[in-house]
Amino acid sequence: MKQFIRLLRTEFKRIFSNQVLVVIFFGAPLLYGITFVYVYRKGKLTNMPVVVIDADHSATSGKFIDALDDNESIQVVKVQFDAGNIAAEMPSKEYVAVISIPAGFESAILQKRYPEIMADINTANLVTANFASRAIQTVMGTLSAGIEIEALKKGGMDRETAAQRFEPFRVNYTRFYNPAGNYLYLMLPGILGTIMQQVILLGLGLVFARDFEDGYFGKLVRHSRSSLYHILLKITPFILLTTLMWGVVGSFFVLYDIDIPVFNSGMAVLVAVFSLACMFLGMLVSLAIPNQLRATELLMVIATPSFLLSGFTWPLEGMPVFVQKIANALPLTHFLNGFRKLSVYGGSFSDIQPQLTALTWIAVICFVLMVILLQWKISRQPRAGIAAA
Repeated sequence: MKQFIRLLRTEFKRIFSNQVLVVIFFGAPLLYGITFVYVYRKGKLTNMPVVVIDADHSATSGKFIDALDDNESIQVVKVQFDAGNIAAEMPSKEYVAVISIPAGFESAILQKRYPEIMADINTANLVTANFASRAIQTVMGTLSAGIEIEALKKGGMDRETAAQRFEPFRVNYTRFYNPAGNYLYLMLPGILGTIMQQVILLGLGLVFARDFEDGYFGKLVRHSRSSLYHILLKITPFILLTTLMWGVVGSFFVLYDIDIPVFNSGMAVLVAVFSLACMFLGMLVSLAIPNQLRATELLMVIATPSFLLSGFTWPLEGMPVFVQKIANALPLTHFLNGFRKLSVYGGSFSDIQPQLTALTWIAVICFVLMVILLQWKISRQPRAGIAAA
C-alpha cells in the first residue's frame, strides 16, 4: 500500500509537470465554459435589422412599420419607397428581412381586395431567420386581426362579436421545456459536455503514451506485473481531478443563475459513468498508440465531430444509418441524451437506463481491451527487473 501511495504521488507530479496537459485539463473547461456562458447569456436575439419597402406610404402602412419597430426582436433600420439596390447592400448590412408593402395597400384593404405583403427572409443564418420569421408573423397576425375587427365594428358590430366573427375558434400554443426559446439553455449543456469529453480523452490519452516514450513504463513494471494495478494507479489521479472539474463546470449553473436542474442523484450517476467511459477510451488509445502526438491526434479526430453527431441539435433520426451507428459508439451521444431527459424533461433515473446501459457497454469493452493490451505489453517487459528491484 505504501508503494502504491508513493507511486501515486509520482503520478501527480508527472501530471502537473506536463504544462500542456494542465492547460488543457484545467484551462479548457474554465475558459470555454465562461466564454460560452457569455456568448449565450442573453439567450435570444434582439434589434435585428429589417428593411421595409413602403410603396403605399399610407397611414395603414405607417402603423405596420411602427408595429414592426415595437417588436423587440427586430428593428426597422431603413424605410424606402422602392426596391433600390438592397441586394448589393446585403453582404455588408446583412438585413434579416426585407418587407415589401405594395402600392394601394390601404385602399385594397378598404375595398376588401386582400392585398399581399411580401416578407423576404434572409436564411443565410437559420437562427436569425427563425427569430425574424416568428417576430414578423406575430406582428402581421396582430395587425391583420386588428384591421379586420375594426372593419366589422364600423359595420355596427360590437367588439366581442367582431372578435368572434374574425376568429371562430381559438388556437392556444404552449411551448414546453424551453418556452422562451433560450439558446443558453439549449447550447450550454451540450457544449460543456463536449468540452469535458474532450479534456478527459486528451488527459487520459497521454498517461501511457508518455510512459512508453520516456521509459517510465519499464520502471513501473518492476513494481507490479498486474495490468489492473497499473490501470488503478493511472486512473486514480484523474478520477479526483475529473470530479473537481465537474464541480467547477456545475458551479457555472449556480454562479450565472442558469435554471437547469443538474444537482441530483441521476445526474451524478450519469456523469460518473460517462466519465469512466471517456477515461477507459482515452487510456485504450494511449496503450494502442504509444506516442503522445499520434494518440492526441486520434483522440481529436474522435472528439471533434462528436457534438455534431450526438443528436443534440440535429436529430439522429435525420442522419444516415451508418452515421447513427458511429454516433452511438461515442460516449457524448448517450450522455447528452440522458442529460436532456434529466434536466430538460425532468425525467427520473429509470428514464436514463438506456443511456447508462450504452455508456456502461462502452466502458466495459474499452476496459477489457485495455486489460488485454496492457497485460500483453507487460509480458514483453523483461522479468529480470523484478529480481533487480
